[in-house]
Amino acid sequence: MSDDRRILGLNRVMLRKLLVVAVLMFGFGYALIPLYKKICEVTGVNFLTPRDITVEAPSNSQIDRSRTVTIEFDGNAQGPWRFRPTVTSMKVHPGEMTQVVYEVVNTQARNVDAQAIPSYAPQQSAAFFKKVECFCFTQQTLGPNQAKQMPVVFYIDPNLPRDVTTITLSYTFFEIGGKGNG
Repeated sequence: MSDDRRILGLNRVMLRKLLVVAVLMFGFGYALIPLYKKICEVTGVNFLTPRDITVEAPSNSQIDRSRTVTIEFDGNAQGPWRFRPTVTSMKVHPGEMTQVVYEVVNTQARNVDAQAIPSYAPQQSAAFFKKVECFCFTQQTLGPNQAKQMPVVFYIDPNLPRDVTTITLSYTFFEIGGKGNG
């Protein structure tokens, strides 16, 4: 019987160790959400695009008609929808107020909360791409099978370096989880 008691004692020790590991795993999983949000905030990844309060509509005298910049538009969908710009490119003068529209269609039979994150190429052009109005400033809620047209009103800062003749504005549109969508 002493062997049975020794085995029972070893089983109890193993059970305690497994319970400690299970509790630690649960705690780690619970802590991942705020940890992930903080890492994303610090690195600037997956973070909502803030409205630039210093951007003002330029006056007509600020338009540089001596040159044009080609703006290319791209849309990437990470979720249950179709997402694309209505035009793939346009030519603008620096300082000229311009609008482009992106279309999104929710292909699901449920509400979906989503967010768009912009990226620019070349990267240096981001500082000169001034958005006055953009759907990327806020989260979007799309109803079941809803289609939506979302404008971006922008201008290119006339101080854009002259060697930059093409800028690509690309949005990644992705679902925001954990909101209890139904």
